[in-house]
Amino acid sequence: MKNYLDFEAEIKDIELEINNLKDPYSSDGLTEVDTNKINELQSELDLKLKEVYSNLNPWQKTLLARHEERPKAKYFINNLFSDFIKLSGDRNFGEDKSVITGFAVFEGQSVLVIGQEKGSDLDSRIEHNFGMMKPEGYRKSIRLMKLAEKFNIPIISFVDTPGAHPGAGSEERGIAEAIAKSIESCMSLKVPNISIIIGEGGSGGAIALASSNKVIMLENAIYSVISPEGCASILWRDPKKTLAAAEAMKLSAKELLELGIIDEIISEPSGSAHRDKVGILNEVKKSIRNNLNEFSNLDGEEILNHRKQKFLSMGRKKGFKMNIESSDKMTLDEGILFKFKQKFFSNKFSIPILICFLVILLSLILFYL
Repeated sequence: MKNYLDFEAEIKDIELEINNLKDPYSSDGLTEVDTNKINELQSELDLKLKEVYSNLNPWQKTLLARHEERPKAKYFINNLFSDFIKLSGDRNFGEDKSVITGFAVFEGQSVLVIGQEKGSDLDSRIEHNFGMMKPEGYRKSIRLMKLAEKFNIPIISFVDTPGAHPGAGSEERGIAEAIAKSIESCMSLKVPNISIIIGEGGSGGAIALASSNKVIMLENAIYSVISPEGCASILWRDPKKTLAAAEAMKLSAKELLELGIIDEIISEPSGSAHRDKVGILNEVKKSIRNNLNEFSNLDGEEILNHRKQKFLSMGRKKGFKMNIESSDKMTLDEGILFKFKQKFFSNKFSIPILICFLVILLSLILFYL
């Protein structure tokens, strides 16, 4: 049985009516299926899906990103890659089942795949800890990322988590340090690193795997520093003000693309990804192919510099400029005024000129007084 969200009430009614018409057995026994009526209702359903899903607010998109029928990391891994070899353990503490990792083949090219898995039913959600990674999960990812870099293998991550695991055990084993090390590892890689936010990208638990050359989001996914409920509880002391919080945080794919936080949006089929899993699978495949091709002719230093420039330019009009002669040196471009000051004070005559100007200005002021 399908699960419907609050704003899908009209969609639910139309789909139930279509299903009843498709059933050849009614209360009166065997009846003829009314195909004309079904086609009419199907057209009405298509229009209603476009109408509803084109006008979603940020909180409704949050509910969609968390939809239990939405395709999870395991679905993408099983259907996008071949020869997947699952690797486990951080060689320090144990195995974290909330993240699936291993080497695979994508269209003839070896890749490392990392996927945060939420689970598809209650048992699998408990097994995968609802996609909330523990320190050993991040350390496992770091171990494999370094191994992939050693053999020049690109990395593809599927991000879908409400956040890192908040339990006492995780704190005791150093969850904050593990997240920081994972971000550091992602940022220092000399192989292409592509992250796709397929559902919920929550807090440092997501950033730890999404510090990549390309951060891509599905159209109805979200990416935020905190959940809307958590934000509402802190700012308004009212967890019911989730819509106001979601709007303030700019967590939707469209808003984040405008802010330059992400690099690409993958369009979802009409009615969101959970209604057409094959359709969204093809779109994700196309995006991965295009992005891997983009980095195919770059060497390790160029890939590293691309990632540095991407993150250093966030929140700045011009950002940092990479020194071509030395990748370790960067200069901050602050616009015309900054350039004028730089050129003026680099001239050996600038100080005498400035002193003369001030003396003349002071003389004029005293003269008119």
